[in-house]
This record gives sequence, structure tokens and C-alpha cells, in this order.
Amino acid sequence: MEKLDCIIIGAGAAGLMCAIEAGKRLRKVIVLDHANKPGKKILMSGGGRCNFTNYHINPDNYISHNRHFCKSALSRYTQWDFIDLVKKHRISFHEKTLGQLFCDHKSKDILDMLINECENAGAEIRMNTHIEKIEKLSDHHFKIKSNRGDFHCESLIIASGGLSIPTMGASPFGYKIAEQFGIAVWPTRAGLVPFSLQPEDKEKFSALSGIGIDSTVHNEQISFRENILFTHRGLSGPAILQISSYWQPGESIIINLLPESNLLDALNTHKKRQPQKQLNSILSEYLPKRVVDIFLDPAIATQKLQSISLRDLEVVAEKIYAWTIKPNGTEGYRTAEVTLGGIDCDALSSKTMAVNDIPGLYFIGEAVDVTGWLGGYNFQWAWSSGWAAGQVV
Repeated sequence: MEKLDCIIIGAGAAGLMCAIEAGKRLRKVIVLDHANKPGKKILMSGGGRCNFTNYHINPDNYISHNRHFCKSALSRYTQWDFIDLVKKHRISFHEKTLGQLFCDHKSKDILDMLINECENAGAEIRMNTHIEKIEKLSDHHFKIKSNRGDFHCESLIIASGGLSIPTMGASPFGYKIAEQFGIAVWPTRAGLVPFSLQPEDKEKFSALSGIGIDSTVHNEQISFRENILFTHRGLSGPAILQISSYWQPGESIIINLLPESNLLDALNTHKKRQPQKQLNSILSEYLPKRVVDIFLDPAIATQKLQSISLRDLEVVAEKIYAWTIKPNGTEGYRTAEVTLGGIDCDALSSKTMAVNDIPGLYFIGEAVDVTGWLGGYNFQWAWSSGWAAGQVV
């Protein structure tokens, strides 16, 4: 049996960060993962350029049943700390929108940085390792049985992620370990995920597939202003992904397709100055023609402005300002960027990520019930929670 100070299960963002920090403290660390390569989600993130953090990290950008839990880790290892690490490795990056930071080149730059830091800290990474059984022998004594032999460790850190993108190796492993040790797990669901539409809406809007529009999307809880994207399955784009984390089945969302314009005033002005113009012609100055064709009632689309009543113009403007649609559901974990829910934060120390009642056991990263917004927030939670655990394991 191989004896170690720390075993980290999961070679993703949180696990690698934890390994780096524990290794710096001269702890004997091994990271185990069932995949053939580390950091697969890091590599595919941000369209292959890794949206590794955000300038505007704030606890309010996170969803949890315990909204205060993330504050400690985020305040002690900040976005500026990770940016300093990126700069240390001379990785060039840029801000895309809304504080989102991306590599200038490839996501591999971030993964190589983490692996290099692990090597420098003496932390070993072993892939193709399937965990068969975990036993708690006593406080700070755990036995791990795997297809590559047995291990003993004082600190066991679960960094196995959530259920999003199963093709990348996602599994419920972390939740099963929690349940094995009697730790509460909040129900999970897909977050930051496209919507599918009701059959009649899908048929109606499929003609708009590929069109993106700067919009405001809101429900009773929250509002987001970014692009929406019509797809052949439904609705996607940053604003849709954001609102999906705050959406419950059966709810409607409201979309303003022209958040910068007062369309009703504009239509009335056009009516006075260009009374012979057709309504669809005027609206095509503000929205893509295909969108206008779908949203306008054919009976009014080709009418001249002079013949359209104020009330009818108000109805047209309302359709554009407050398009209300009830999604049929989401695309699920297959395309979700994150998993909502997970390990109950009340069972953990917000300072160390340790399980309160089981000395030596820790949960970090996406497995925990902390989910960030789109735009680098979830990576920052991985860095911060992994760092916090790494100071004590």
C-alpha cells in the first residue's frame, strides 16, 4: 500500500490548484483521475481559449443554498492572484466582454502552467486510475482501493467535478462519496445551458437558426444583457445561458430584443416622416429581416405606417420589448457548462473546504453547491476553493 499525505481525486482545475498548494507545503501529494489526460474541461473551455477568470469576481455572482459560503475562499485567493500566476508564466491574455479574460492563444497554456506548477511543487498526477473503494479507517486515515493499487492518506480531497458534459468524463462520483459518508447533497441540475422550445415554438423559430441579437433576458429574479442565439433546437447565447441557472421548469422568460431603443417612439416618428413606408421595412432597420418576418403578424407587416393605429403600434412594440416565451426544458448535462446543486455547504468549513464532522475529508470545486455565472466565475471558484484546501490538507 502506497502511503501519502494527500490524495486528490480529480485532475481538473480545482484538483490541480489544490495539489500545487499542498505540494508547496512539502506535503506528499498524488492526484488520481480516471481520464487519460488531465484538465480536459480546461482544454475545451472558452472555445479553446479558456475563460480562466473575470475582473469583476463578486460573491453575488454565485448561486448556492448558502450564499455566504463562497466569500472566504474568493476573498483569500482572488482573481488578481490567479492573474499574477498567469503573468508569471508569461501567458498573454485579453478581456473579451464584461471582464471576461481569455488566453490569446490556447487553453493548453493554462493547463501547461498548472502541470508545470504541480511538477515544481512535487505533486504527482496519475491518470487512468479508477477508484473502486474508499474507506475511513480513523480520523485522518483513509484507504483508497483502485485498479492501480491501494493507497493510504491523511487527507482525502474530492475534486471530481459535477455532471456537466459527460463526454468529458463527468460522473456523480463526488456525490456518491458524500452519500457514503452521510453528507447531504442538494439535488443537481444543468446550469449555464441552452433552452429547448415547445414543439410549436421550435417549428416557428427554427427558421431563425444562427441569428444572434443583443438582448435583455429576465425573469422574476434577475436580468441579463448579452446576446441571445436562435438555434435549430431552441435558444442559446450568453444571456440565455445566464438566465438558465435561475430558471425553473414551467416558468416563462421575457426577452427585450431592442434594449437600446424606444421602438414605439421611433415608429411614431417614422409614421410622421415616412407615412408611406411599410411597417416591415421600418422594423428591418432595427432587427434582422428574418426576425421581423417571424415576429410581425402578416396582416400588419406590409401595411403602410399611416394606416396603422397607435394601439396596433403599441402591440408591435410590446412583442419586441417583452417577448414572453416558456421553454420546454434545457438541453441538459450534455451541453451544460456547470452543475447546479451538489455537496451541502453547511457540511463544510468555508475557510478550508473540510467536512466538519469527518477530519481529513475535503470537497472542492464544482462538486460543491457553489455555481458561478458565465464568464470565468466557475474557474475562479475552482482556483479559490482548491487554494483554500491546499493551505491545510
